[in-house]
Amino acid sequence: MSYNGGRNQLDQHESIYNLIPQEKRRMVKDPMHTSKFKPMVKQETHSNKKENKTMGPAKVPLKPPAEFTQKKTTTLPEVIKFDYPDNDSRRPAVPKHDERPLMGVKSNKNFITTNAVENIMSVPKKPAAKFADTRDGAIHDLEDSGLTLKYVKKGNYGETPNYLTKRKEEAEQAQEEYDHYVKDSMRKGAMKELNGEERQMTIAGLKCNWEEIHHQYQGLSVVTDTAPKKNRKERMEAEMNQLEKDIELLEKHPKIYIAQMQSTY
Repeated sequence: MSYNGGRNQLDQHESIYNLIPQEKRRMVKDPMHTSKFKPMVKQETHSNKKENKTMGPAKVPLKPPAEFTQKKTTTLPEVIKFDYPDNDSRRPAVPKHDERPLMGVKSNKNFITTNAVENIMSVPKKPAAKFADTRDGAIHDLEDSGLTLKYVKKGNYGETPNYLTKRKEEAEQAQEEYDHYVKDSMRKGAMKELNGEERQMTIAGLKCNWEEIHHQYQGLSVVTDTAPKKNRKERMEAEMNQLEKDIELLEKHPKIYIAQMQSTY
């Protein structure tokens, strides 16, 4: 509820006394606080600052006319004519527009008749063979397309390349040296060849060992939460991998040679 003159909250009904003008009350404010350190702050603020310290003076004094910048006289170095080091071997300069080069010996050849005779006697150039690979007529060269017998017409067609012949000779020479080494070792008794029965028995024994290790491997715990379990699993995997490599080696090569240890006694 707003304040209306001297009426109180209970005097809300209409009355003739309400028409009498009443004096408005003025709110008296408390005096504004002023710090006692205000003069001291002003003094310190003005004492720590210097006028025109960063921006310079308000009006810059001009220099006298005698101190203006004058033109300096500089001494240029002596001009030396440039010469190319290969001046003797350089081509002559291009003739100027007002110069006429010396003409050589005139020829009595009739170039018109000569060109006409050469064109009449020349064989017409055969157009290059082309093919179209689409309905709209995309044209390509037929020679490089692989549709013509291009390489069959070569002089060395059907012959073995030199690098293949050389590689075959090197392989045969290496095989001969290896066979000679094997025969020499077998003659000295330092090497023995496995026969078919021994080779099959060795392969069967390796497969049996692989089956046994694989059976033990399948019985391992799924969770390898300890170091012994982890080490045992890794050891079995390494043994099975090595057995697989040995079986593959024996099955791949029909001839197997075994080195024999010779007694020193």
